[in-house]
Amino acid sequence: MATFLIGLVILFGGGLLYGKFVEKVFGPDDRPTPAVSINDGVDYVPMKKGKNALIELLNIAGTGPILGPIQGILFGPIAFILIPIGCVLGGAMHDYLSGMISIRSNGKQMPALIKDHLGGKVYKVYNIFVIFLMILVGAVFIYTPGDLIVVNILKQQSVVNNPVVWIVYGCIFVYYLAATLFPIDKIIGRVYPIFGAILLLSAVGIFFGLFIKGYKLDNLTAANFAGVHPAGSPLLPVFFVTVACGIVSGFHSTQATLIGRSVSDEREGRHTFYDMMILEGFIAMIWAAAAMGIYYKGVPAELIGKPAVIGMVANDMLGTIGGFIAVLGVIVLPITSGDTSLRAARLMIADAIGYDQSVARNRVILTTAIFIPVIAILVFAKVNAQGFNILWQYFAWANQTIAVFAFAMISLYLYKLKKPYLISLLPGMFYMFIISAYLLGAKIGFGLPQNIANIIGVVLALVYAGLVINTGKKALSNVERLSA
Repeated sequence: MATFLIGLVILFGGGLLYGKFVEKVFGPDDRPTPAVSINDGVDYVPMKKGKNALIELLNIAGTGPILGPIQGILFGPIAFILIPIGCVLGGAMHDYLSGMISIRSNGKQMPALIKDHLGGKVYKVYNIFVIFLMILVGAVFIYTPGDLIVVNILKQQSVVNNPVVWIVYGCIFVYYLAATLFPIDKIIGRVYPIFGAILLLSAVGIFFGLFIKGYKLDNLTAANFAGVHPAGSPLLPVFFVTVACGIVSGFHSTQATLIGRSVSDEREGRHTFYDMMILEGFIAMIWAAAAMGIYYKGVPAELIGKPAVIGMVANDMLGTIGGFIAVLGVIVLPITSGDTSLRAARLMIADAIGYDQSVARNRVILTTAIFIPVIAILVFAKVNAQGFNILWQYFAWANQTIAVFAFAMISLYLYKLKKPYLISLLPGMFYMFIISAYLLGAKIGFGLPQNIANIIGVVLALVYAGLVINTGKKALSNVERLSA
């Protein structure tokens, strides 16, 4: 239990101190934000600080900070230290600066920011990657809440030939359609406070349940660094891909830039972006602890690391009614990420092709085009026995890959302003290593021996740093030459 508590101190104490430092590096001021200066009544809509923060939290906290830690805790109590450190130094900083740079850039979404700072060639690659990720997120976050509803709420089997499964998927799909089409303050802004209350009740219930039920939590020892995963998976790079959303998630940059169009004062940014990622880290921590505790109580081997663990924890800790509320809180998370991921996909495609989204007909056409591949992926994941596992692995890797692009963009933004760019370059290098070593060594990738994959990953991380710094030097030189 001591390691878990130390991790919480790192998370909240580190988040408070480092959050203030990162805010000082950016330097928010009183200039008008896009929500005020552009206000189009659809996507640029000023909303209150508390509502923006709540929407941001619900947008970024999908099933990743729950399913990831449930699998990640199999690496042992080292997860209780790595999650908060990564969240404070990487994830929260990534989310804050992505959102704030967007606000300073008239509400541009991530693809446009990538184009501005990394150039047209990188932009084309990124745009394909990020839209693909948004579609994967939409599919994953129909599948996972749908199955949780069917199994834990309706008490039925989530099998492909059960019509109830497809009816539930269809209901979530219809909600996503509405949230994607309508102005942000008409659907998302109205229902999220309700979802937020459910989420908080769920998180608080699980947190106190850890102590009330006396769950056994291991403390960190030297042996843990040698590797304790039952399947023999190496800590580096697998842990950081597995627990993606609780530490660093590229998906978050797309959501921060989306909600950035509703922030009416730059000084609200730290609370809206940085602090909400710290809360997501807290969600990841409590579910990692809950999973460790329930594993010690005994879980069938075939269910370890699977979504079924969520219901087991909730019912064991909180009983029938409390467990129902806790599971409902977990269901809320992916639904409130899936809707805005598809909304973000619409905006990104529209920005890329110059397709006016103030016209309702255009929004319907583009939304329809986006939902067709989502349906196809969802059907594949359900029909194929290994479909969801394959989908999740690619989703997790793509998620971290998008973060590498975002770290590079942030680094160049800071470099050009002669600000301490290492705060984003170093995490970017680390995650360049992670995604490279993972893809090179994993079965879904090239399947190389992991030690070889790690060496190549280190080389690619150094190349990444060199390219970012060189690009920054050229950009700064051009600016200085033009101003001379």
